[in-house]
Amino acid sequence: MKRELQGHYVTITTVGEQAQAFVPAPLPPKPPIEWTPELRGKFDQALLALGRLDSISTFLPDISLFLYMYVRKEAVLSSMIEGTQSSLSDLLLFELDMEPGVPVDDVREVSNYVAALDHGLARLAEGFPLSLRLIKEMHSLLLAKGRGSNQTPGQFRRTQNWIGGTRPGNAAFVPPPAEQVMECMGKLELFLHDQPAPTPALLKAALAHVQFETIHPFLDGNGRLGRLLITLLLCEQKVLREPMLYLSLYFKTHRQHYYQLLNNVRLTGDWEAWLDFFAEAVIVTATQAVDTARQLVDLANNDRDKISGLGRAATSTLRIHRVLMERPITTSGWLVEKTGITPATVNKCLVHLERLGIVRELTSRKRNRIFSYTGYVDIINQGSEPPR
Repeated sequence: MKRELQGHYVTITTVGEQAQAFVPAPLPPKPPIEWTPELRGKFDQALLALGRLDSISTFLPDISLFLYMYVRKEAVLSSMIEGTQSSLSDLLLFELDMEPGVPVDDVREVSNYVAALDHGLARLAEGFPLSLRLIKEMHSLLLAKGRGSNQTPGQFRRTQNWIGGTRPGNAAFVPPPAEQVMECMGKLELFLHDQPAPTPALLKAALAHVQFETIHPFLDGNGRLGRLLITLLLCEQKVLREPMLYLSLYFKTHRQHYYQLLNNVRLTGDWEAWLDFFAEAVIVTATQAVDTARQLVDLANNDRDKISGLGRAATSTLRIHRVLMERPITTSGWLVEKTGITPATVNKCLVHLERLGIVRELTSRKRNRIFSYTGYVDIINQGSEPPR
């Protein structure tokens, strides 16, 4: 198998010392990828898994409810890789203007991620291309408030950065010099737009992710944006109708191996090992997402059956149950606002839901009580609870 450096080194001087910065060769890889029968089979399996995942969006009764929570789970996981301690519950409390159990900066970072993803998807829906301009727009939202907001949001870096270590001299990896970032990103944009030649969508997502992480074009937020790029590309290329594939949990679980594979691509041109890992990540993650969606549908159906036995109170309680699927940690005040049902009736419905074991009160106070649709939160939370 070929073993070839996928770029070249340049000597830089920064913070008073010399270091070797790596400038990647433009995509697609040269020499071309060796498609063994095993690797081709893995990519075929990954595409099948994506097809099954995409079909979920047609059988879920309300895809928007599922996506609302699923996107937030991804935001938590992607930020967790960067060291935040925010849980899904913390984010939902933050969105309710309640006190989360962790530093607000942690939760704000996660909230920014949701905003950046929503913006990217909205722009694609308008017909805007996946471009450097869109990547910068998303970055400006990702770092809008809180940690990182002083790291030139929405602008490619004008100074040298490095990954790992305390300085460039002992860093694990030194990305291209600042003056070469624009050229590297310009070539990546051409590749995204099928120049010099078209690339199949899943392969394009796998290659572009590595290239983006190698260029590391921003001072902060590169990891999160590089992971977002995968989902955006698959939506833009119409492989997925809805943003339902997020690889952060898989990357987090296999973090050391992930970093090693990225490095091996740069140093030896071993794209094949990376592509095998990426395809496996897609297969596992898409299968988990389908399973999660099925569990949520089963839970909702079982709980609706329980509620239907309430007699006259069933109609109002079913309405409360439906909006709890949109916001499974919430206050009675929000439920009143969302449904238009009177506070007294909402509180009666919540008593019924508590008695049925569907909802649990998280606070023990008279006002601003917080309720959790615990079964729903538990299913969404699988694999995403941070260490406390």
